[in-house]
Amino acid sequence: MKVFEQYESNVRSYCRNFPTVFNKAKNSIIYAGDREYIDFLAGAGALNYGHNNDYIKQQIIDYLNKDAIAHGLDFHTSAKEEFISKFQSSILNPKNLNYRLQFCGPTGTNAVEAALKLARKVKQKIGIFSFMGAFHGMTAGSLSITGNKELKAGINGLTNDVTFMPYPDGKMAKIDTLEYLELVLTDTHSGIEKPAAIIFETVQAEGGIIVAPIEWMQRLRDLCDRYNILLICDDIQVGCGRTGSFFSFERAKIVPDLVVLSKSISGYGLPMSLLLIKPELDIWKAGEHTGTFRGNQLAFVGATAALEYRENIELEKEVRLKEFFLKSFLNKKIQPIDEKIEIRGIGMIWGIDLSQFNDPNLAKNICDRCFDLGLIIERVGRNDTVIKILPPLNIEMSVLQKGCSIIQQALSDCLAKNTYRVSA
Repeated sequence: MKVFEQYESNVRSYCRNFPTVFNKAKNSIIYAGDREYIDFLAGAGALNYGHNNDYIKQQIIDYLNKDAIAHGLDFHTSAKEEFISKFQSSILNPKNLNYRLQFCGPTGTNAVEAALKLARKVKQKIGIFSFMGAFHGMTAGSLSITGNKELKAGINGLTNDVTFMPYPDGKMAKIDTLEYLELVLTDTHSGIEKPAAIIFETVQAEGGIIVAPIEWMQRLRDLCDRYNILLICDDIQVGCGRTGSFFSFERAKIVPDLVVLSKSISGYGLPMSLLLIKPELDIWKAGEHTGTFRGNQLAFVGATAALEYRENIELEKEVRLKEFFLKSFLNKKIQPIDEKIEIRGIGMIWGIDLSQFNDPNLAKNICDRCFDLGLIIERVGRNDTVIKILPPLNIEMSVLQKGCSIIQQALSDCLAKNTYRVSA
């Protein structure tokens, strides 16, 4: 541990919450020496198919053993060709979606930056509407549309031409958030120009597991159509099957103009980001948005294998079954522990909101206790008061149940140490 503290930058974060040295991982388990930890973090959503998935790993090994192209800029390569063909035949065509694929830099924020730049180029406007509670990345453009003020503290120029609108969460129950947004657009004295685009998450993951209602998303799509505004869906964390269907917006039967994918699109935790663009919006000039690592060949191989793997095990059906278990467990075993606990989620992303306890350390103490008991889990939301459940989608049911039992024990242990009432 000393080498990290002595030589690694202070910017490191996850390792501070999970202070051990990990050396191995398989499926839904991470190992630190002989100690096993159930993984309810899943690479912050980058490991939907688990650690070292056998099917995906074998495809990557076979590719490497052929001395195939490892780095290819945006050359035409066999790995890219196979991914595009598979993505088209397995995802886009069956869903009647017509998108062009732009391969961006390695991480999600690169694709968000591309989406913002393209939207502004198409509409010849610079304004962007985002939402309170949003998280879209840590580079300048992405950070400018991220709601967390703490992340932006002391950095000048990030809020220029970005307007934050209320998101439909519990605190906004008395506000029709889209009616308010439309009022801003139509009021000649609002002081806010019509934007090039509105970017949104169907589930605000880092914002506290806030799930947008279907009707709200449908109205948002309609509003963008009526006012000639592009709609960008950031599906980085909750796409690739996290909410059940491959795209999280499918449940609302809407089609965004631009869709951002990353994290689990590569299937194996390899860096890859992707921007889906309606064909009529693809007005880029050659090389106008570029990057040395926009052609991660191993990620293409992993992504193709992941799409095959999804079909082989009927993953959507698996997610639905586990969603039923999680929803039932959390509402029957966790929420009754104390009336101040709030449960939210969809698919295989769920949150235990402890903000009503008015104890800034409670969620951290529970997550620390979970780690002591062999579970890796993180906190999100305002003041990090929401415990986020984000296991691999293919987690074994017995491991999922054990992880949830650890949460139950940790929550009861930590509440018992305080003066909070714990239900029998």
